[in-house]
This record gives sequence, C-alpha cells and structure tokens, in this order.
Amino acid sequence: MRSWSLHFLAGLGLLAVLLTCCSAEVNYCHAFSSGSCSECLQAGVDCVYCPDETFNFHRCDLYKNIIAHGCNDRSVIRAKSLQKIEKKDAINVALQQSQVSPQLATMTFLPGESKDLDVEVFAPTKGPLDLYILMDFSNSMKDDLDNLKKMGNQLAEVVKELSDDYTIGFGKFVDKVIEPQTDMRPSKLKQPWPDSDSPFSFQNVIKLTNNVDSFISKLQNQRISGNLDAPEGGFDAILQAAVCEDQIGWRERSTHLLVFSTESAFHYESDGANVLSGILPRNDELCHLDADGKYTEATKQDYPSIPTLIRLLGKHNIIPIFAVTNHSYTFYEKLKEYFPIAEIGLLQEDSSNILEIMRNAFESIRSKMSIRAEDRPKAFGAQFFHPNNTVAEYGSFNFKPGQIGKFKVKLTAQQMIGETLVCKMDPDEKEGTIRVKPTTFNAAVDVKASILCPTCPCEKTGIPKAERCNGNGKLVCGKCQCDDGWQGPFCNCSKASESNKNQCKGPNMKEPCSGRGDCQPCGTCVCYNPDQYEGPYCEYDKTQCQRYGGFLCNDRGSCVMGRCSCSEGWEGAACECAKNNETCLDSNGNICGGRGECVCGRCKCPESKMEMSSTCELQTFEYQQGSCEITRSCVLCQAWNKGEFKDKNCEGCFKVVMVDKLKEAEEVLHHCSFRDEDDDCTYQYTIADSKGMENEDLLVEVLKERDCPPASLLWLLPLILFLLLLLALLLLCCWKYCACCSSCWQSCLALLPCCRRGRMVGFKEDEYIFRQSQLTSNHLDTPMVRTGPPKGTDVVRWKVTDNVHRAPNHPQALLQPNPDEMINFPVSLRLNRLFSENLSRLDSKDAELLRKEAADNLNEVYRQIPQAQKVQDISFRTQKNSGKREDYTILDTVLSAPRRSYPDIVKLTEKNVQSGSFGDLKVVPGYYTVATDREAAGAVEFQEDVELVDVHVPLFAKDDDDDKKQLLVEARDVPLGIAEIAKRYVNITIIKDHATTIFSFLQPKYTYSRKDGMAKIPISREIIEDGRSQVTYNTQDLTAKNKKDYKEMQGDLSYGPGETTKIVYVPLLELSEKDGFLEEKQVKQFIMDLSNPRQGAKLGRYPRTTITITDEPEPSVMMFKKATQNFSRLDPTYSIPVVRSRNEDSPATVKWRTKKDPRFDLSGILKFAPGETEKYITIDSKAHPGLIQQDTFQLELLEPSSNAAIGERKNTIVNIKDGVPRSPEIAQTQSKGYESPKCASPGGLLLPPGNLKSKATGPKNIRLNWDSLQNNILGYKVKYWIYGDPEKDAQVLDVKTPQAELTNLYPYCDYEMRVCGYNAFGDGLETDVVSCQTLEDVPGEPGRLAFNVISPTVTQVSWAEPAETNGNITAYEVIYTPMDDEMKPVGAAKKVKIDNPKKRMLLIENLQSAQTYQYKVRAQNSVGWGPFRDATINLASQPARPLSIPIIPDVPIVDAEAGDEYDSYLMYSSDVMKSPTSSKAPSVSGDDYMMNGKWDQGFLFPGGSSTRNLSASSSPMSTLSSNYKGAGGSFTTETHTTYMSGPGSPRRHEMIGGGTHTTEVHMRKRSENRGYPEENIRDSIVMGDVTNQFPDLDARLSPGVPDTPSRLVFSALGPTALKVSWQEPHCEKDIQGYSVLYQLLNGGETKRINVTNPAENSVVIHDLLPNHSYLFKVKAQSQEGWGPEREGVITIESAVDPKSPLSPMPGSPFTLSTPSAPGPLVFTALSPDSLQLTWDKPRKPNGDILGYVVTCEQLHGGGDLRTFKVNGDTAETSLTVPNLTENVPYKFKVQARTTQGFGPEREGIITIESQDGGALSQYSNQSVTRREVFQMPTEVTTRTNVTHTMLNDPYFSDGMMMTQLTETGGMVSRQVTREVVQRGVVGGTTVTKRMFYES
Repeated sequence: MRSWSLHFLAGLGLLAVLLTCCSAEVNYCHAFSSGSCSECLQAGVDCVYCPDETFNFHRCDLYKNIIAHGCNDRSVIRAKSLQKIEKKDAINVALQQSQVSPQLATMTFLPGESKDLDVEVFAPTKGPLDLYILMDFSNSMKDDLDNLKKMGNQLAEVVKELSDDYTIGFGKFVDKVIEPQTDMRPSKLKQPWPDSDSPFSFQNVIKLTNNVDSFISKLQNQRISGNLDAPEGGFDAILQAAVCEDQIGWRERSTHLLVFSTESAFHYESDGANVLSGILPRNDELCHLDADGKYTEATKQDYPSIPTLIRLLGKHNIIPIFAVTNHSYTFYEKLKEYFPIAEIGLLQEDSSNILEIMRNAFESIRSKMSIRAEDRPKAFGAQFFHPNNTVAEYGSFNFKPGQIGKFKVKLTAQQMIGETLVCKMDPDEKEGTIRVKPTTFNAAVDVKASILCPTCPCEKTGIPKAERCNGNGKLVCGKCQCDDGWQGPFCNCSKASESNKNQCKGPNMKEPCSGRGDCQPCGTCVCYNPDQYEGPYCEYDKTQCQRYGGFLCNDRGSCVMGRCSCSEGWEGAACECAKNNETCLDSNGNICGGRGECVCGRCKCPESKMEMSSTCELQTFEYQQGSCEITRSCVLCQAWNKGEFKDKNCEGCFKVVMVDKLKEAEEVLHHCSFRDEDDDCTYQYTIADSKGMENEDLLVEVLKERDCPPASLLWLLPLILFLLLLLALLLLCCWKYCACCSSCWQSCLALLPCCRRGRMVGFKEDEYIFRQSQLTSNHLDTPMVRTGPPKGTDVVRWKVTDNVHRAPNHPQALLQPNPDEMINFPVSLRLNRLFSENLSRLDSKDAELLRKEAADNLNEVYRQIPQAQKVQDISFRTQKNSGKREDYTILDTVLSAPRRSYPDIVKLTEKNVQSGSFGDLKVVPGYYTVATDREAAGAVEFQEDVELVDVHVPLFAKDDDDDKKQLLVEARDVPLGIAEIAKRYVNITIIKDHATTIFSFLQPKYTYSRKDGMAKIPISREIIEDGRSQVTYNTQDLTAKNKKDYKEMQGDLSYGPGETTKIVYVPLLELSEKDGFLEEKQVKQFIMDLSNPRQGAKLGRYPRTTITITDEPEPSVMMFKKATQNFSRLDPTYSIPVVRSRNEDSPATVKWRTKKDPRFDLSGILKFAPGETEKYITIDSKAHPGLIQQDTFQLELLEPSSNAAIGERKNTIVNIKDGVPRSPEIAQTQSKGYESPKCASPGGLLLPPGNLKSKATGPKNIRLNWDSLQNNILGYKVKYWIYGDPEKDAQVLDVKTPQAELTNLYPYCDYEMRVCGYNAFGDGLETDVVSCQTLEDVPGEPGRLAFNVISPTVTQVSWAEPAETNGNITAYEVIYTPMDDEMKPVGAAKKVKIDNPKKRMLLIENLQSAQTYQYKVRAQNSVGWGPFRDATINLASQPARPLSIPIIPDVPIVDAEAGDEYDSYLMYSSDVMKSPTSSKAPSVSGDDYMMNGKWDQGFLFPGGSSTRNLSASSSPMSTLSSNYKGAGGSFTTETHTTYMSGPGSPRRHEMIGGGTHTTEVHMRKRSENRGYPEENIRDSIVMGDVTNQFPDLDARLSPGVPDTPSRLVFSALGPTALKVSWQEPHCEKDIQGYSVLYQLLNGGETKRINVTNPAENSVVIHDLLPNHSYLFKVKAQSQEGWGPEREGVITIESAVDPKSPLSPMPGSPFTLSTPSAPGPLVFTALSPDSLQLTWDKPRKPNGDILGYVVTCEQLHGGGDLRTFKVNGDTAETSLTVPNLTENVPYKFKVQARTTQGFGPEREGIITIESQDGGALSQYSNQSVTRREVFQMPTEVTTRTNVTHTMLNDPYFSDGMMMTQLTETGGMVSRQVTREVVQRGVVGGTTVTKRMFYES
C-alpha cells in the first residue's frame, strides 16, 4: 500500500511538472523546490513558497502556479522589498547652480528585481564655473606663455561669457627634476635656458580666484623653464590638481574644468623613464603640495597610470580639456576616448587660439550631458531612459541649460554573479550608496541600495516527530526533514531496508532507473548525472528536447521532463514562436501590413502579384521607385479602355475605383499624374494600401475628370506650319556647319526650346547606408536616371571622394600622401565587342587572346605616363543596367604609377575613350572608370531611348577606415548631350562592424559532376570571440537553372560555441533527354551567397562562391614525354615514358607501335589506371637483336580509348648509340648526385614508381600513393625526412603495396619524401622528391611565464611563444585568479584576450596587496585553443624592482580592480606614448633555459655545455632588442652576434688517416612560416661568445689582452644625446680602462672618449646630430695592451625644425633606428679572374634608392681599393667584377645610396680558388665532406648590430670555398646563405657549381 501511495504521489509530481512545462517562461524557482523555504525566497523576485502539508506540487514556484495547484492563498510565504524617497527638495530655477531631485532614496531589492526612479536635473544657463589652466612650461612653450600673458583681459572676458559666478586659477608643470628627464648640471639646474626659472615638476601658481586683476598680475611674473626629453610630466600635475582640492580651491557646487595645454606627449606609470632614474614606488594618489604650491614627491614616486587619472578625475568631477599642438594631437585624441567626458582642441604653435578652444570645448561639454551611476556595487546594474521610456544610449541626453530635464533610472539586482547566488556574496558587493548624476554635476541622487535576502519564520517552529513524517522526522514549513536512518518524502523508508529494483522500473522499462541511476530503497531513483537526466525513473534526457535552428529549445527555453519550457514571450514545441507581434510589425506599425497574418512571430502573406516584404509590405525596390510607371498601363485600360492592355481586355490588371476627388498626398502612398500622348490629356490617380479590400494588393483611385486641351485648334495650323518651316531651316543650317561634329550638332539642338526643355539626368537615390558586414563587393551600382525626351545620347561624367566626413583639421586629413608613392589605379573600359561565356573563364583561349591584345595596346598608350608600369590583372565582365550596352564586354585592369599621375591618367583615358580606341583595341565611347585608393572618376552613357544606367562606384573599403565613414558621389557635367544635371549628389555611409565571428566560403569556386549527385559546399567560421552566431545562405542561377540543373537551397546556419565548419548540400539533377542530345553544351554554373550575418558576425574573404556543373569529364590527353629518346647499345632494356594529363581519375588506354620499319614490327597497349599519369613502353633489346643494328627508329601512339585523345607529341624518335649503359632516368639521377650501387644492380633494375602523390591527412599524418611496378616487385621503400634535414638522416618505411601512411609526424611541418621499389636484385631507382606540409594542430602550452614585479599591486606578466606552435598563433588569453593558501580560488577569475600574437605581455594594475594569484596563459591558432601554462605568485614576496625584461611601450594594460565601466578596458600604451624606456629582470616560473642568471647553451647546440652570463638593458624604441624563441622557452636580450668560421664554429675537423674530415653545420628551422608580415622577423645563425671553446682564437691574442666587449647597448636620452653602455670583456688581467670612438657613418671627424675608471662601463654623449647614423667602437685596455673593438651603428630619429637642419622640433618624439643594409651578397664565379656579385634591395630603404657603391679590396692588404658605382632601384642588382687574382681572398662591401644619404654596408668575403691550390692542395686527395643539421630555435627575431670574425681555416679542402655572409651595422637578413663555388676540370672543360644552403 505504501509503495502504491508513493508511486501515486510521484505521478502527481510528474503531472505537476508537465503542467508547469507548458507555462510560457523558464521557471528558475523549481531548482530550489528541494531546498529550504529561505533558499526559495532568495532564489528570485518571483519565487514564493507554499508550506501546506498536503501540497504535492513544487513548493517553490511562481505565485500563479502555486495558487493554480491548490495552495491556500493565506499560507503562501512571499517577500516584499522597499522603495522610499528620503529627501526630495524641488528644483529652484532661480538658484543658479546644478541641482537634482530627489536628493536621497532608499531601496531594497529581491534578487532579480528592478526598480525605477524618476529624476529631474537642472543645469543653470551660467552656473558656477571653476576654470583651472595647467600649462607646460618647457622652453618650447615660451611663445605660448607670452601670448597667454597678452591675452589676460581677453581670458577674463571669455570666462565671464561662460559664467556669472566663476573662479580662475593657473598651474605650471615641466617634469621630474632628475636624469634622464632633466639636465642635472649645476648651471642647467639654475637656469636651463636664458631668462628662465629652475626646473620643477608641478607648481600651483594661482589658486582659483574671482579676482581677475590679481590673476593677470601674477601671470605676468611667470617665466619659462626647461627639461631634456620630449615627453613631459603632465600626469603628475593633473593628479595633484585633482586631489589637492583645498590648495587648488575647487568649489563644491560648481563645474570643474581643467585646461591642459602642451605640445608634447606624456610620461606615464612604468613607461621606463623612471627606471633609468631609479624612481620605483607607485604613485600614492595623495596631495603633496608645499606652502609655495610645489609638488614635493616628484622624485620619490612614479607617474600615475591612465586608469588612475580616469578614476580620480571622475571622483572629483573634473572635466579635462586638452589643448595640444599638432605634434602630439594624435596621442591626446586617443587618450580623450578613455575619459567619460573630455574635450580636445588643436592648439596653434603659439597658443593664439587657446581662448577659442576653451569656448568651443565648454559649449561642447554642455551639449554632451550624460548620466552615470557611480560607486555602484557589483550586484547591481543600471540603465537610463528618456521620459518616453526609450533607452538612452550613453551621452544621448540633451538637457538645455536653464530648463529642467527629466530622465528615468532603472536599477536591477542581479540573481547570480557567475555561478554564485547574489545572496552568497560579500556584503560590500550587494549593498552601498549609488550616486546617480550627470557627468558635469557635483550634485547627485544618492540611492542607498541593498539586496534583501529574506528568511522564513516557519523554519524556526518545526514540529518534531510529526505524524506527517511517520514519526521519523521533523515537519518544517510543510516538508519532512527525516531523522538519521530514514529517507523519502514522508520519512517512511528505512535506509537499512533492502531495495526492490522492480519498484525503480517504469512502464515498458527493462532496466531500473532507465540504466541512468541507482535504485535506492523504497523505489527511489538517484540519477547518475542530475544535470543531464531527470524524472522519477531518470527517463528524461535534458539534451533531447526539440531543437530549432540547431539550438536546443531555440535557446529561448530549457528542456524539462522531455519538453521545452519556454521563456516568457515564446511558445511552441521548440520555443520557436514569439508570442508578441513585434516581429510582424511593418514600417508603419501595422501587423503584417494589414493584409497578412502573424503566425509564430512571422507574417504569412496572401498570394500577391506584387513582391512583398517579410512584413507583407509592398516594399520592393521597383514598387518604391516606380509604382506610377508600373500601374499606368492598367489604369488607362481599366478606367478609360485605352493603352497597351486594351486588346487583352485588361488581363492581369487590378481593379480601380473612379472618384470625383482624390485624397490628400499624406493619406496615400503615391500620387501619380501623366499625360497620354494619344489625346494629350492628363490623367491623375492615387495608390494606397488595400487594407479594407479582399484579395487586392493596391487601392487605386482614379480622378474621373481629365485635363484635356480645347478641341478647336484650327487657327494654330498656319502658325505651326510656319514654325515647322523655320525649324527645317535651322536644322539645315546646323547640318551645314556641324556635319562633322556630333557635339556641335547636339549643341545646336540644345538651342531649340523644344529639344532642351525637360531633358534632365541625375542620381535616383539621395543616400545609401550600409554595414560593412553586409557588403559583398567593394563596389556599389547606384542608378542614374534620365527624364524628358529620350532621343539622342548623353554622356555624364562623375566622380567619387572617400572620407568626406572628416573635417579639414582632422589628423588623417592633415596627413598628405606622398605624391611619388607608387599606387594601383584600377581602370575599367567598355570594349566594342559582345561578351561571351568564354571570357568569364580565365583559362579559355578567347580570354587569353583578348587579354594579350588588351595588354599590348594599353601598355602602349599608358607609356606616356612617367614611371607607369605594365597593366596587370586583366579580367572581363558585363554591367547590368547599361542600356543597350549590357551585352558588351567591360575590361577591368590595374595600372601602377606614381600617385601624382592621377589627373594625367584620367585625361589620357578620357581622350582615348572619346576617340573609340586604345591603339588597335576598340572601345565604346562614353564609358570609363579610373580610381585610386581615395577617389575615382569616370563616365556613363545614356543611349537613345535609355532612361536608366548604373554607375559602378568603388567604395574604398579598408581596414583602417573610421568606424563610420562617408563617400560623396557627384555627377560633374554632361560633356556630350543636351541634358542638364538635376540630382547631382549621392551620399554613401558605411558603418564598420566589430565582428566576433567571420563567415566565408573556403574558396571562390567549386566544380562538381552531375554524377556526384550532390555538391558539398563547406562554410567556414573564424572565431574571434566564441559564442553563438548565424548566417544566411542562398543559391542563385547563372547559366545553371533551378529545378533543371540543380535544386535551389536557402536557409540559415547556426553555429554553436566552438563550431567552425558546416556543409551545405545542394542536389545536382540529371540532364533531360533534350539537353543530353545538344552538341554545344553551355557551361552550367550557379552561385551561392552568404548574407545577413547575425550575433556580431560579419562576412569574410569569400562571401560568394561559384559552382560549376560538369556533364561529361574532359578527355584525357596522352603523348610521349619527350620528342627524342637516347639509349646505349649496352642497355638491357629501353624504357620510353608516356604521360597523361586531364581527367586523371578515370581509366584510359592507348596503343603504340613502331612506325614504318621494314625489319621489325613492335606494338602494344598501355593501360592507365585511375590516378596514373605516367607509363613506360619497355622494349627488351635482347629479344629484338635488330634494334642493336638500328641506329634510329620511331614509335607512334594510336587508337586512344573513347575518353582519351592523343596530344601534340604523337611520335618519338629513339636513338641508339655506342657507350656505357645510361638511360634517361639513370642520367637524371646521377646528375642529382643520387647514384648508388644499390640502384645499379645488374639485370632487372627497377624504374622509379610513377605518379607519386602526397596528401596531409592530419596534423601528424601524410598519405602517399604511387603507381605499382610489375617487374617481380618485392616491395617499396619510402624515405621521408624533415625539410632542411640531410637526406642521409631520413627514416625508411618498408611497405608491400603502392601506398603508405606516415604517422607520428610533427604538426604543421614540411616533409620531403622519395619512393623506390626493390626486388631480388636490390633497390631500384628513386622518384623525384615530393614535399608536403602536415596540417595544423592546436598549439602547445606557452613558454615560461615571467613577472616584472613593479610594486606589490602591479605586475607585468610575459610569456614565450609555444615551443610547438603547430600553426600560426592568432591570439593569447590570460586568466588571473586570487588564490588562498590551499590554492583554492577566493574570488572571480578575470580573462583578457590579446588578439595580437606579437604582444606577449600584459601589465595588470590594482591587484590586491599581499594576495596570491594564479596566472594562466594559453595560445590560439586556426585550429583552436591550446593547453594553459600556469604559475602562481605573490607579488609581496618578490623583490620590488629586480632587473628584468624590458617594459616596452607596446604592453596591454588592464585594471584588476576596475568596476563594470572598465571590465573590458584594454589599451596599448604605445597608442599614447612613444618614448625611450629601460628594462627590468624576471622572476621566472616554469621550464626555462635560464639557470642562475645564465643561459644554458646546450639547448641550442646539442652536445654543447658551455654557458654565458646574460643581462639585459634596452631601449624599446631602438632596434637593438632581440627576441630568441627556442624549443622550450624564450629569452630577451640585446647582443652583438659574432659569426665565426674556425674551430668551435659551425665547422669542425677530425683527422682521418692523414686526411681531413670536414663537418659543416647547417642550421635550420623545423617548421618555418615563410611569411614575414609587419615586423622584421628574420632567421639567422647565432653563436655564443664562448671564447674558452676556441683555442685558436685565444692563440691569436696575447695573454692578458682583453677580449672584445661583450655587447653594446644604446639608450636615447634626447634627440641629440645618447647613452652607450657595454659589458666588461673577459680578460686574464685587470682592465685598466676603455676607449670609445665615434664618427658619422658617411665620414667625418673621429671623436674619442677615454674612460680611465674600469668600473665605469657607459658614457653619455651630447653633441650628436638627429637623423644621422653614427659608427661607435669600444675597446678595453689592460697592462698588456688594447683588445679588439666592438662596433655598432645607430641613428637617433627625431622631427627636425625646418628652420635649421640641426635643431630638433620642440616636443618631437625621438627613437633609435638602424638603417637597413642591402640584401645578402651572392657570388658567382665566371672565370678564374672574374665573378658576378648580386644583392637584393634593402628591406627598409628609408628613402628612395638612388644607387649603390661597391668597394673591393684584398682581405689581408695589398692592392688598391676599387670602387664601383651602380645606379638603379631594382629588386635585385648585379655587378660583374673583372681583374681579380686567383687564391686571394677579397672583401666586398655594398652600400645603398638614398635621398637621405648612405646606409650601412653589407659585407662579404670570397676567394676564387684554382685546382692547384698551392699550400692547401696537400689535403685534396683525402678530403671528406659531411653535413650535419642541428635543431635551431623555432623563431629568431633580431634587430642587433653584428660584427664578424673570419678566421683562416688551415684545413680548408681543396677546390672548395665556403663563404659566410655577414653584415656590419645593419639588420641580419632573413637568409644567411652559404655558397660553395667549386671548379673542376672534366675532359678539358671547366665546370662551375653553385650550391646554396639556407638556414
């Protein structure tokens, strides 16, 4: 009985759940039904609890469900919140100050509850104003200060205009008084400039005052000061001005404005300048002004950060106005965007317009009043509304001063934050005082908000041993709480009782609990996974409800008990139907246009003759633009029985209503009027929606009364005859004088009123607005229309201009492009020939011939343009809406020429278009387009009777476009014709989308055969921010037709999180019998488009793809591989290859035979299997002895199979000669150096397998297949090795079938492979090498994490690129989480995504002091995210400022403690600052090759064990930093790399039996990305300075002489000042001092600085010239003498004052730069005394290349220095150098000459050695050469200056010379080339070989 009652109650519970599932909303209360009453009330605002004992449904539910299920209304427990206005003083408009009402409110919220508050605000017309001017007092602002002094009275007048109650103050700033910011020489500290004050950081000069006279008087006493570097310390000044409220004098109820005037950039926290000066503590954000108003802590703490300034200025209600000059405008423009409200103005060089900037900024600020909810606890959200309840976007309020403004604020309490219920959060996160205020106000509404977490009284009064609980539990709030040992809803089941599993089986169930749970005693099921399975028997799967669009319950509900429980406002089995009608409203607010039915949130429209929109509106383009034209004929027919439909009895026409009076224009859609030419009467009618009429689309009302002219016009006949006669005479005169000029003829017609009147042309539209993601093309076809008499031709010239929205003073508008820059000019012409389908196929013969003809003629015409290149990318198309020219061919091409050539190209193009030809290429006059990257011009033609043509307008879409840009299209004039221009302009607006997903087809075209039956089109999704997204696809006909060739497909694709690819299947249909017999079959094509990307997505590279349907495959083409074949009489067999192309996937056969030979007749048949491309005709010479006597015979191919044809080499000639056996394959193999005894076994030598193909099948797999061999084959050997490795190290795989699967390979790695067969005689010949790259895989974990501990609350975390990138890294993700001592999270994790993979660094501010954090970093490539690398660190336990990796100004910054306003705050410091910085040292966690400050070199060079000390110091703006990324980590250093050839270098030697065994080390990258975008990422061979490994090198230096200083480091201190540092060299004796020499790179006086103190390893040089390259040399001295020099070349780049080439521009940023050297030198020996030298153009020329200077001299002295000058600017340049001497090493240097001077030299050493190599020839007979390849780091990035040492090799093998290319003072090239020049004498012939090895 108990079991039955238990199941009965379970059934009632299930019924309750099912009833609830039918409700219209997701019921989150159900999740708390098993919990306590208090937990229920705390679940959400709508949850109530039923404590009735007999209630058997969900006790925690919505109120309406509780009552519906029978709970007593009086017993329902519910919670209520509170809202109370504590203070509400009415606004007093007479009181001229900012006011709000109410002033104080108290609100309590239940979780999930929202409350509204109506607020009034008042901004006075001229309210109180505090204006504080903060001015840069560096010397460059001297004239600005003088002007401000003169404008004192004007300043007072401006302030009076702004406010009647004002104060004005003044402060000044320069920078921290410490090096390197300030010149610390005593004389400069006293007076840095003539008539100047001592340097200072910040001083409050004039406290805010209303005494203007006192202000002006004190201002006159101020003098300028000065500092060294360009960025200033303005941030220190801004912070002190904000926090020192009393000292500055800010008033409580006034508007606070701070005018910041400067012409320089700014220093900011941790930008590096303070590290150089030793200032380490973080800014404490407190006031530190002394009695004189001076900032006292400037040299004791760092500058503030940008987030700090934003927070403090907002807290103190200070609005910044940045008045800055053009030099720094872009910095402050970006900085302004981070402030909630700020203004910026472009300051004149002398600040003469500063008052105008103040006035304009103040007016702008008053017009931008926006509302903020400050100090908002984390658990609350805020939203603002206009009085009409529309949402107000940030900054959209427009309260007029002097009037009361109103708005509504909606505060919402969250239910959950992440996975935490809001009632479980800390008190300070769920309660506090929220200040609601306009951004410009001090006054605010204080809302005391708190979240109410109620408890139930019934929980305190439970009934123990309750009867309801069978005496085994306590009854609490209607539920049983069972005692120990009892369970069940009524505590009636003992835990000790045995379970009956049959009780756990439902109807028709075979397993207890459906096999998804455990059967408990009393028949209760406990599901294994409650998150997935539910129900009394675990029979329901929460993932198996209905789906819509791929989403479970349409993502608008949840799956409960097998059915979708929909969210509020949605219904349907899959929650696919919206309950409201909002999605069915048309543009007028009507449901489905008043004619359709709203079903499931979509309009179901009636059948219509007119195309309707999705809301049943007649909104087609044709209807909107031409409804009167469309309806005219039907109106004539229906109303007056006239017109073209008269004879058809008005068939297909709508009905009309005749009326006496027409409705007003505003009551109808269109008012139409036209004149009938037959009776000259004017008809009028209106068009409106037919909402009240059944089955009609239009309501057309026709005016009964027609306007017709009088009938009696006989008196006009004589006048008309006279006028006709006069017209004839005029036409005769025009013909007489203008017979040869059509333009003159039309001009004469234009004089006639009858011809000119009413002839107008103009654009049809006024404006277009697009979202960038909706654009499927970079062009827009905008229609141009012509009205009036359409007789005659009109040509209209037009132009389009990009970015017209930018003001003249916009920074981008001020940047003028370089007129000499080579750019592409897209050109379009209409050819005088009809378009054919073949022209659309680029590989067709017609297209190729026309392309060649067009290129020849266009190149001939455009030769008149100076420096113009040949045209490229010629293609052909048609243009719709081109009048009578739609079928004519339009040619598109690209012409490269200097930018300044644009007007000339337009004129030349127009001239040739008017003449009708470009050379011999005929074009149609009246059409052309010439474009640049920012403007275009062209012309279109209206032919006779043509009323509409399209203008093909380029849109200039670029990645760097503004978020919203505008283009202006203008109809310029009518050079040919009589029309006038009416609507002249069209505005085009393009809004840029910031996409989270990019959809694209994988390729622009696909080909499928009808036999495939289905075209499978993949659609790729690139994930930028993971989530859900959708895109629409649809097919359209081209030459293939829907339902005839294929079945049309359209729909939406929905991608869930992580999904990257979906496939659309398009059925392909068989040919009909009629089409199957057609001989000329047209190519069948259709297109598929992507459109309407949603949920943050946009379209990518290929938004359209073309699918070609092939009916029958093209025939295979078979022919002999060669026209002649050569064999020896000793060859046992003759193998003649036959090759096949096209349609290689089907079998084919061809016969062969000897041709007309009377002595023997040979024949046979060749069978090609699917995939085979090469077969051999094999002739056994022994079986046909006649062949031995025959010198020559011919073979021919004949009778191919039906699917094949014979190609051009139908015959081949076979020559048999005397000599050794040498087949073509053997000869080819021997020439490549692969001949092997194994491959030359006598007798049955196997040929190489044919048609070797490779395909990557995965990240670690490659599949090979080839043609099988038939000659007693035993198997095949597959050799494979990593690209770059020697083939001798290849792995060999033995297989028995003609295919192989290579496994366990490296992902994204290039491999090379060969295959040979083997039989009883041994290995056969090998195939040619094939290469293949494995697919990408997810990246490995990033390299070690390093932390710059800047302070206990600020760290900079950096990481290395993953050792296994397995593809191209696209992004990184950083997660940092506070942890407790047990390494458990104690707070929410924060994520930061860095989408630039080169920025592997993140600066995190405002961490919790002394808090341990876990940091996790992972990398992403195109496959997905890799694993995390994590580290845990407590900043307080680390050294405060250890020496560390560089802090560079390109670091992402986040604020760990920022509120919701800054949760996504991510900026790059380089956006606002470009100044030199220094470096700090890492605390390292994780694996690394750094050990105790040393770098274990063994990881770079296997077997190496030596280490070297490393320390780092760099200037980020110099090009000295090198970033080496190795297999397991990375390190950052700056070094001068020494290239060495000698013992210990990449060549080592071993004596073998008196001979020499030479080992050459070849460095390589295992997986190389061959693209080098943006940054100078180059590969190089890097050797450490391990001098103790080089005994020969030590032998050259006397004992005790210092080595070369280890490295040079340059730090820019200013545009003319430089700090040079070096590391102490190794020396057995004490260093006594150093010598530093420097001179201009292009010559000049050499200057020397002697450093006598050996402890000093740096000097500061002040007398340098900006933008000049200097050569520096540093050497050390001991008592044994001077050591070798270390060289380096450096340039300080800075803007230069135009008045003096030696004076830097005031305030200009300066950077360090190394000019680029020419590319690697390549030598080719031409003869024993001459060679050819070749080099590439410099990677960064830094100016136009004018030519090169080449010097040549003997390496060891002797002979003259020879100089050659080479002119030109080609990508590769060469020079032949004669009159050299054999066996003498020469040193060559190549230097580029640019418009800026000479760049650094590229150096190379070469020797042309003879066979009788003198002393070196003793080793020639016994030399052995071996190659080894070592693992190099996966990536080497360097910008370091390189010197080299070339040691003579006493064991150099005869006949070989290795040249190692190095560079001095330039950037290391991407290629380090080794070249071997080998000469030998073979049969009296000199042979020169060149071999290159690339690392």
